[in-house]
Amino acid sequence: MTTEIFLFFMFSFFALASSLMVITLKNAVHSVLFLILVFCNIAGLLLLLGAEFLSFMLLIVYVGAIAVLFLFVVMMLNVKVNNSNLNSISLIPLGIAIFSILFYQFNLTIKEFYIYKSAYQQSVIISWLAEENSLSNIKVIGNVLYTNYSILFLLSSLILLIAMIGVIVLTMHQRTDVKKQIIEKQLLRSSAGVVKFITLRK
Repeated sequence: MTTEIFLFFMFSFFALASSLMVITLKNAVHSVLFLILVFCNIAGLLLLLGAEFLSFMLLIVYVGAIAVLFLFVVMMLNVKVNNSNLNSISLIPLGIAIFSILFYQFNLTIKEFYIYKSAYQQSVIISWLAEENSLSNIKVIGNVLYTNYSILFLLSSLILLIAMIGVIVLTMHQRTDVKKQIIEKQLLRSSAGVVKFITLRK
């Protein structure tokens, strides 16, 4: 077993185990921490496949921004653990249905892999890296992203903007048990209703 195969199986195992912990843990903070571990393992897999730009972008965007944002939101909202006793037997048919769909998709993927593998062996291979030495990985992604998928790129940025606004709205809740100064009301308050002159008797 080579080093690349060992690292591939190691990253895959930890990614699957961490994703399982994300959906099974009741504590939301622990789930977000395991989600960060999933992103790190996926970045390692992308690095092994030669997509170093996507690997580092996954670490910067998802781990450095989105996962940390999830963690702050969960800690600010103070999500309590629900101790309701859910009947796990009633969820067995749903689990079987989801497993059947995933297993069917997995079989289709394996069949398509063997079809492409046979076609790959019969075709003539031309190394496009040898044809264009100045074309880097970042240039290829930039050309595809900003030409063919420019609308999807703008839509994804709009979705992230809406998510950011939603987080700000959720965290700006007013507490009723704490007295705070409202500067606008204090400035708009007139002196006629608060100041009263009393004439004292001589």
